[in-house]
Amino acid sequence: MTLPIAITMGDAAGIGPEIIAKYVEAEGSSGLFVIGDPRVMQRALLAIGSRRGIVPWRGDEALKPGAKILPNAHSDSSLAVLDVGPLADDVAPGRVDGRAGKLAHAAIIGAIDLAMAGTIAALVTAPIHKEALKAAGIPFPGHTEILADRTGTRDFGMMLIEGPLRVILVSIHVSLREALDKVTAESLARTFKLAEEGCRALGIANPRIAVAGLNPHAGEGGLFGREEIEIIGPAIARAQALGMAVSGPYPPDTIFMRARRGEFDIVVAQYHDQGLIPIKLNGIEKGVNITVGLPIIRTSVDHGTAFDIAGKGIADPSSLAEAVLVARQMATARKEG
Repeated sequence: MTLPIAITMGDAAGIGPEIIAKYVEAEGSSGLFVIGDPRVMQRALLAIGSRRGIVPWRGDEALKPGAKILPNAHSDSSLAVLDVGPLADDVAPGRVDGRAGKLAHAAIIGAIDLAMAGTIAALVTAPIHKEALKAAGIPFPGHTEILADRTGTRDFGMMLIEGPLRVILVSIHVSLREALDKVTAESLARTFKLAEEGCRALGIANPRIAVAGLNPHAGEGGLFGREEIEIIGPAIARAQALGMAVSGPYPPDTIFMRARRGEFDIVVAQYHDQGLIPIKLNGIEKGVNITVGLPIIRTSVDHGTAFDIAGKGIADPSSLAEAVLVARQMATARKEG
């Protein structure tokens, strides 16, 4: 029997429940289930005019060793929700609330444990809010760090996909000043390896990895900085000596355009905004976030909780649909690989 995919509900005060409800209503619920609060998901379905019912499933039963996924996780007549709630009734849409952060964290932990136990094929995450996590006393800034800690993963990376463009980051959620210091021979070698691993997980057997420079014009031969000469260039040469198809460093103002045209399979960006701006330039509707390096498959929407539109019924589920699609592709590739 094909294992199902779990979707975590995200921050209940954000658009997570709404985009899940819209996705399920449009695409069906066969082969997947949600982890969160059944009451919240029922309200989200009703809010979009859905008549689909909810089948709640107690988290304490599902997370026991050897527990089986409910049969209706493979049915399209209703939506199974693994209950890790309940959420207080007075949690309001569009507001930071530690109780919503606590529930979101519980859903993530439940999904990770199910994936590590081999009970689900992959997990897809709806957006969470960093301030809500902090208010709940959770000592991690986001999904990536929670996933790495829970799975005991040391080397991991954030890979973003938007259409033909794939990007992986050397550093993630740190200040720009700190990000500059994280461009080292070790961090680059690790990112090259993760880029190769991430592409192969998507079915790209021999990925072409392009490396963005750190400075304008990739340093212009040292005129605008020497990191390309002293750190990035030598790291690329070492990767090439190992047989990896790594090239660069290329000027960061043209490398993403070239990758989108098909010259490269993935771009290594030196810091968060260098990689995220070109990914989100055409909008966030089709963006997907993948955590590479984990022993499990995790994909996510490439947008936040959108508190400004939460509860208004106008959230777009397109990124979630892409995240589920990519999760299924990765699960299939892993099964066949």
